[in-house]
Amino acid sequence: MIILEILLIVICIAVLIKIYLPKFIDCRIESYQNDLIEKQCEEVQNMYSQTRGWRHDYRHHIQTMKAYLEMGKVEELERYLNELDKDLTTVDTVIKTGNTKIDAVLNSKISLAKNKKIKVNAKAVVPKELNVSEIDLSVIIGNLMDNAMESCAEIKEPDQRFIRIYIDVLKGQLYLYVMNSVGNTLKKQGNRYLSTKGIKHGFGLIRLDNVVKKYSGYINRQDETDVFVTEIMLPL
Repeated sequence: MIILEILLIVICIAVLIKIYLPKFIDCRIESYQNDLIEKQCEEVQNMYSQTRGWRHDYRHHIQTMKAYLEMGKVEELERYLNELDKDLTTVDTVIKTGNTKIDAVLNSKISLAKNKKIKVNAKAVVPKELNVSEIDLSVIIGNLMDNAMESCAEIKEPDQRFIRIYIDVLKGQLYLYVMNSVGNTLKKQGNRYLSTKGIKHGFGLIRLDNVVKKYSGYINRQDETDVFVTEIMLPL
């Protein structure tokens, strides 16, 4: 009788898993996809806002220079052009890694982070020729930056938000290092860090880990006082 009861319980559990597990997975996938779309829309909107700002400034500069020219104030015009050239040099903070596709991803994320009042310090060198797929590398960088921005967003004081990025070739491997400030206590399950956004999330971390594993790479995560660090090594 006891064996029969146990068997019935096992069957019931199996049926429930068969019914609800696919729905749970579908729910997580849908949430992850919606999250990706939301982030991409935010990046596009940020770039669009910047473009509108540059367009406005461009018109203003042209009008000012035309005014100097019409008044015959050549010295003032020259001084204005020199100041404008100096200003543009200061504004040009685009990261040039050496790999065009990675430049696009990294600069998009950095621009978005700065728009969120997060200080970014970045140095990146990426070879043009890679054994690692540029798509996979974009997944790694994108997830690292998204996670770092989400952690910084939890900090109320903007002056305490920061992200530091370092990417370079080290001992024949591509080395990626991202440090960011954190606001809340990080959640862990064993040696694995969990998403702070709830049970429906965390696919980004899984995706990142799978890509690193795909290339027999190395990943190390550490949390110290008010900071979180991720290191990744990918064989070249």
